[in-house]
Amino acid sequence: MSRRGNRHARWRRIAAAVAVLVMAGASSACSTRSDEWGDSQYAIAGGGSNGVYYAYGAEVARELSGSLGVRVEVAETAGSVDNLLRVSSGEALLGFAQGDAAADAVAGAGAFDEALPVRAVARLYDEYLHVVVRADSDIVDLGDLAGKTVSLGAENSGVNVIAARALDAAEVDIASIADPQLDLSASISALEGSGIDGFFWVGGIPTPGIAELAKTTPVRLVPVEQTWVTAINTRYSDAYRPSDFPVGLYGLDESVPTMAVPNYLVTSSDTPDGIVRDVLTSLFDGRTDIAQRVPVASLLDRRQAIFTGPVDLHPGAIEYYRDQRD
Repeated sequence: MSRRGNRHARWRRIAAAVAVLVMAGASSACSTRSDEWGDSQYAIAGGGSNGVYYAYGAEVARELSGSLGVRVEVAETAGSVDNLLRVSSGEALLGFAQGDAAADAVAGAGAFDEALPVRAVARLYDEYLHVVVRADSDIVDLGDLAGKTVSLGAENSGVNVIAARALDAAEVDIASIADPQLDLSASISALEGSGIDGFFWVGGIPTPGIAELAKTTPVRLVPVEQTWVTAINTRYSDAYRPSDFPVGLYGLDESVPTMAVPNYLVTSSDTPDGIVRDVLTSLFDGRTDIAQRVPVASLLDRRQAIFTGPVDLHPGAIEYYRDQRD
């Protein structure tokens, strides 16, 4: 055999050895997952395609698929209420939900006719109430929304829940508002085309769709006063806290008061413990990589993730967090 032939043969042997090592590594990674996964395909209920839920869900699905070798996809949904219903019915393995909507779900209150069998996997980050109008709008506070065409969020969304509570606290008659019940994507398009006067949104900051809107259509955020936040907490689940949108966000010239609500990753009470432990292992191990594409993922913290009341942690999540303390 020629020298060239020997060299090619040697490289083929090296390539074959590398392939074996890669396959062995992949097999080892997948073999660490719980047997409870089986061969099913799973969904993560992720909200509208322009929101943080969907982006975060897509990254979690990618991480689970890559690290565990399971089939997971993100599903576009109406938001928190829809996500909680999908998780409780088994249509989705995981879902994102606002803390207020999740509290209603386990209590069988608000949008839920009965208590749902959902449990928390982790507290992820806080979401912020956005009341978005065009920069040249004459709307300066929530009271000015009366008589306007304003989307209060899609049906079965957490946005709809919190919008109704904020307007009630500000003593605005919801019946006086023409509400087309649009999701975030449709709300952005409608505001851009002057089809609506404003819209409500609840999400992490920056919310990608609103950030993109602000690049082409100057917008303002209507302030949500602290006294209203206090009133909402008194009347409902005490799930909210006063907060602010920082200067520079969405092109803002000054900070704007609003309220924040925690966001949870939830699952059904029937989800096997091993699957929940695997989800959390992948979620925390992949946090830095996920945060490169979804900045709010950097806020995930093991010390804070356990505070999901009044939604109980799933037993598999309790086991995971206890193991991490050892």
